[in-house]
Amino acid sequence: MSTQLPEPRLTKAYRLEATLGPALDVGDVDRGRRGIVPLTGGTFTGTAMSGKLLPGASADWQIIADDGTAFGDIRYTLETDRGELLYVQSRGVRHGSAEVLAGLGRGEDIDPSEYVFRTSTQIETAAADLDWLNKGVFIGVAGRQPGGVIYETYLVE
Repeated sequence: MSTQLPEPRLTKAYRLEATLGPALDVGDVDRGRRGIVPLTGGTFTGTAMSGKLLPGASADWQIIADDGTAFGDIRYTLETDRGELLYVQSRGVRHGSAEVLAGLGRGEDIDPSEYVFRTSTQIETAAADLDWLNKGVFIGVAGRQPGGVIYETYLVE
């Protein structure tokens, strides 16, 4: 029996370009400053599916640490062009230099190569033809834009 394990491969599942609403500032909590940022709309495209983000069922419950690092609990609902619903939950971290993080906090347009924004993601759906999403392990890269965010989500194979 071989002890060598297969190396993982990444396959892009989809790219979501989402719009953001004004953040709700909950205030200082034990781990930092709590904010809730609604995802108010957007579209996603992938090789096996595409559609839209449903507002009202999507937000990022985040903690901003004293050094500007953001820890996200990102939950959103997608609807495919065929009407299938996907519930997506990501845990993420965004970090970088103090200057870059301050600029992001002010809503400035900063190149995503200037900071790290990564997620681990789980997806649930009742759609039989998309059942592979329920069983997948996903990671993502993201970038903040003025008024929006882009998530690229990859299946780990």
